[in-house]
Amino acid sequence: MNKLSTPERAKILGMMVEGMAIRAISRLTGASKNTIAKLLVDAGNACSDYQDKTFRNLPCKRVQVDEIWSFVYAKQKNVPQGMKGMPGVGDVWTWTALCADTKLVPSWYVGNRGEDAACTFVADLAGRLANRIQLTSDGHRAYLEAVAGAFQNNIDYAMLVKLYGNEGGMTPERKYSPAECTGAKKLAITGNPDKKHVSTSYVERQNLTMRMSMRRFTRLTNGFSKKMENHCHALSIYFMYYNFGRVHQTLRVTPAMEAGVADHIWSREEIVALIN
Repeated sequence: MNKLSTPERAKILGMMVEGMAIRAISRLTGASKNTIAKLLVDAGNACSDYQDKTFRNLPCKRVQVDEIWSFVYAKQKNVPQGMKGMPGVGDVWTWTALCADTKLVPSWYVGNRGEDAACTFVADLAGRLANRIQLTSDGHRAYLEAVAGAFQNNIDYAMLVKLYGNEGGMTPERKYSPAECTGAKKLAITGNPDKKHVSTSYVERQNLTMRMSMRRFTRLTNGFSKKMENHCHALSIYFMYYNFGRVHQTLRVTPAMEAGVADHIWSREEIVALIN
């Protein structure tokens, strides 16, 4: 690692957040896979620590939450018998929160899709906010207990329950074409949520950005994560770049600048400088 200059590290980080796999980065830069993996770990830890400290007392007013599926080592149905039940092997879910106004992603959590994971994720989100918010989630029932426990009654919370039609039969195309959404129900759960702002569109679009920006989330490929730790490090780097270093097309500034937690667009060299 000491042989890599700051510009070289920044170049590798830029390739990571633009969706390239470690082997591809190694071929293009000449750096060894071990060196790139070491940078992934160091930068991941640094980015995670910085965002954890910085994202406090955030002025968010409308927040959307969602979960996105991926897997580590193997899909759940293909996990070897001797590895079933091991933490960090099989299907994993990334829970994400997005501020609808600033497009900031203040909180994320990697785990399963159960109630314990939901409670951990929502409690972390609640601890980063400065005021009462309106929250929208999908119809996943794990959010009910999680939101009630983290916010009590100090929230305007609604669920957007989408209704789907036929899932495409048994044709091969069903793998690539999602079922048609035939409608949606807006359910007020707590407080007095404004129905015109009950939406998960922004956070769902953010999920698409994640899939396009990280090779580990690409469907139907062999680019999936092999280790849970590296999966989490890649997410930390991605969100650091998304929040601080990438100008949002609509806002014309970064989400961190819009939220008031940064005063300029971070360069990749600045992100590298977070590594001790």
